[in-house]
Amino acid sequence: MPEARWEHFTHGADIGVRGIGPTLEAAFEQAALALAAVICDPARVARKDSVEVAVSAPDVELLLVDWLNAIVYEMATRHMVFSGFQVAISGEQLAGTLWGETVDVVRHQPAVEVKGATYTELKVYRNAQGEWVAQCVVDV
Repeated sequence: MPEARWEHFTHGADIGVRGIGPTLEAAFEQAALALAAVICDPARVARKDSVEVAVSAPDVELLLVDWLNAIVYEMATRHMVFSGFQVAISGEQLAGTLWGETVDVVRHQPAVEVKGATYTELKVYRNAQGEWVAQCVVDV
């Protein structure tokens, strides 16, 4: 089975984030990593502190947007960047853990600020290989 991975895709002036994985949870974790990689190289972010988040939504697409926006909120209010994500999904509920550290401008070299996840190109589905794909465009 292919490994979980993330990628970016272009969309006008904004950036698309896509997570791909063998499970829905892995795809959401990889989408979060793609979001983090819009800001800085996740390899430069130590997993010093953890933050717990919980979101709920009536379907998996809205759950993805709420999950990514919860991460954006935690980055903005805690002045942190993240490089590790773990997700548990049960029905309409998502419980997640974020690992990261306080922003160090010199070491992290943040490129842009993500304002939020949008409904643009919002899709959560299984591809032809049976992998879960979770994607949307983030406003930068």
